[in-house]
Amino acid sequence: MLPRVRAPELPQNYSWLNTDKSLSLKQFKGRVVILDFWTYCCINCLHILPNLKYLEKKYKDSLTIIGVHSAKFENEKETENIRQAILRYDIEHPVVVDRDFRIWQEYAVRAWPTLIIIDPEGYVIGQISGEGNRDTLDELIQKLIQQHQNKGTINFQEISLTLEKQRQPLITPLAFPGKVLATQADLFIADSGHHRLVVSSFDGEILHLIGTGKSGLTDGAFHEAQFFAPQGMVFDTENEILYVADTENHALRRVDLKGQVVETIAGIGEQSHNIHPHGGAGLETALNSPWDLVKVGNTLFIAMAGPHQIWEMDLETGIIKTYAGTGAEACIDGSLTESAFAQPSGITNNGQELYIADSEVSSIRGVGIVEPYQVRTVCGSGGLFGFGDVDGQGEDVRLQHCLGVEYAQNFLWVADTYNHKIKLVSPSGNCQTVLGDGFAGLQNGQGKNSRFFEPSGLSAMDSYLYIADTNNHSIRRVDLNTFEVTTLEFLGLCAPDVCIPPNL
Repeated sequence: MLPRVRAPELPQNYSWLNTDKSLSLKQFKGRVVILDFWTYCCINCLHILPNLKYLEKKYKDSLTIIGVHSAKFENEKETENIRQAILRYDIEHPVVVDRDFRIWQEYAVRAWPTLIIIDPEGYVIGQISGEGNRDTLDELIQKLIQQHQNKGTINFQEISLTLEKQRQPLITPLAFPGKVLATQADLFIADSGHHRLVVSSFDGEILHLIGTGKSGLTDGAFHEAQFFAPQGMVFDTENEILYVADTENHALRRVDLKGQVVETIAGIGEQSHNIHPHGGAGLETALNSPWDLVKVGNTLFIAMAGPHQIWEMDLETGIIKTYAGTGAEACIDGSLTESAFAQPSGITNNGQELYIADSEVSSIRGVGIVEPYQVRTVCGSGGLFGFGDVDGQGEDVRLQHCLGVEYAQNFLWVADTYNHKIKLVSPSGNCQTVLGDGFAGLQNGQGKNSRFFEPSGLSAMDSYLYIADTNNHSIRRVDLNTFEVTTLEFLGLCAPDVCIPPNL
C-alpha cells in the first residue's frame, strides 16, 4: 500500500480573493477540499467552472473549493486583473494568487486545469487534469463523505465568505462587454456580463435590449429570450438578421430585428467534448464555446475557441462542421486539415482570407477561403509561451492573448488584450502599436496617450473604430483620421434589475 501524502500547507501572506482573510488547509479539517489550479485565460479552466459550482452547491456543508491562480501570462499575475476575472465568471469560492508558481510546484502540477482532492484528514487522495470530470468527482466526494462519516472525521457546516461580487456588484450599465459590431444603421453590443445584447444608435440612444439579463437558453421575443455570456456577432443587413455566438450556451443564435424574435440555429445547449473534425445538422450538433463570427456569402465562419478550430455553417442547409484545425492546441500552418489553432477568439475577413485572433499563441493567423486554402501565421511567435509586447514584422512580433481582430481599409486592427493596446497589422505581417500606452486604465486621448483595460472586440464603420473595452465596462470610439479616443455614453441604459429599462 502506498504511503499517504499530507497536503502541503498553503503559504501565508499571499493575496486572497473572495475572502476577507488568508486561509489555511488546517482550517478546513473535517471537510473535503479541492484545489483548482487555473489561469483565467484558459478556456479549459473556464469550462470546469460550472462543474465546480454544481459541486459547491451540492456539498456546501462538507466541500471547500479553493482556486489556486497560477498565471500563464504576465498580465494575469496582477491581483486586480484576477479580481475582474472572478467577477466576470461569477466565481464564488476563495482564490489564492499563486506567486511564482510556488503552490503549483509544491503539488507537482503540470497542466491547467488540475484539481487536487484532499480528504477531511488533510491527505492528498487524487489528482485530475483537464475537463469533463464532474461525475467522477461527484462519486469521489460522496465516497469520501461516507468514509469519513463512518470514521467520525467529517465536520458538517457551511462556511461563509466575503465575495468580490458583494464588494463590487456588477451594477454598471454594461458589464464586461466582449464584442461590439458597428453597422450602417446601428451599434450592437454583446453585454456579456449581463447576458444580453444592447442595440443603440451611434448617439447612444437605446433602440433594443435583447434578453432578460439573466443567464439561460431561451428562444422567443426580445423581452423573454435568454443568453449566457454572448460574444461575437455578425449582421445580415439585407434580411435584418443578427447572428450571435452565444458562448457559454455553446450555441449560435439568430436574432430577427424585424420580427423582434430570437431563435437557436446551432448547438444543443451542452458543451461538445469531441475535438476531432466533424459536423452535422445545426440543431443536432453540440458545439464548444463559439467565440466570434463572420459571414461570407451564405456561410457563417465561426472561431470555435473550445476545440481550437474554425467552423463553418451553411445558412441554407443548416449544416455545421469543422472548416480548419485538427483539434490540437498549437500553431501549425499548412492545409486546412493539417492546421492547428489555440483558442481562436476573434475572426474577420477580406473575401479571400479569414483572419483569426489566435489568443493562446498570441498570434494573428490567416485562413484561406479560396484556392489554395492554406493556413498561415501573419504575425506573432506562434508558440504557446511566445508572448510579450514587441512591434515589428512577422514572427518577431509579440502580442499577449489577443482576442479581437477587424479588417478595414486593407489593414487589420487587433485588440492586443493583455497588453491593453490596439495595434495595426498589415496582411504581410507588419505590426505597430497605434492606441494605448500599455497600462490598464480608462483614459481618453489621442493615440498612445489613451488607456484601455483588456479590450476584446473591435468593429470599424466609416471613419470610426469601435472597441469593446471589456474590463472598463465601456465602448470606446476612435476617430481614424485623428486617432482621438472617446468613451460612448448610453442614454438611460442601466444594469438589469437596477432600473426600469427605457420604453423600447
